[in-house]
Amino acid sequence: LDSRLKSSKLGCFKPMADYDWSWPRAIDRQAIDELFTLGFQAEGANIILVGPSGVGKTMIAKNLAHAVIRAGRTARFTTASAMLNELAGQDGLTALNRAYRRYTSPAILVIDELGYIAYGNRHADVLYEVVNRRHDLGRGVIVTTNRAFKEWGELFPNATCVVPLVDRLVHKSDIIEIDGDSYRLKEAQARARSRKARPTTI
Repeated sequence: LDSRLKSSKLGCFKPMADYDWSWPRAIDRQAIDELFTLGFQAEGANIILVGPSGVGKTMIAKNLAHAVIRAGRTARFTTASAMLNELAGQDGLTALNRAYRRYTSPAILVIDELGYIAYGNRHADVLYEVVNRRHDLGRGVIVTTNRAFKEWGELFPNATCVVPLVDRLVHKSDIIEIDGDSYRLKEAQARARSRKARPTTI
């Protein structure tokens, strides 16, 4: 278990018991609870968590990966930028295939924050290759994004693989939309109010 957790690159995260279900304006709690039965992992299905920043997409994704690890399987967490920049920067086929294996071998791969910046064609190609290889292996992907699929063309301008990329992702997938304001902003505002309420000392 310790070895799987270390190789997962999950880092620190809050448990689902701390998730404030009353904060989002719209969230399908039943659908998310169903994900934690891990049926999607056995089916090789993808999970797409869509919503603005700060509504808990990464928290949910990390907890799902942790549940997979505790169930005896492997998982890997990465931001989209870290993975795509690593893959796009590989020199030579041998090094590239070695890098691909890091992202295709785990039972579950979490790709976080896809949609916050635009990428070039090379990045689109390597993302498609990761998703396609995992699709062929029957291994699911968990993606968090702030963009609807119809906007993905803006993420990868002029990339010809966007349509087949989305096609691979939505095949056997659960798409869960979360709407609301940033919880991190709420916490920051609460801390600011708390500081103002403290009595001044002389």
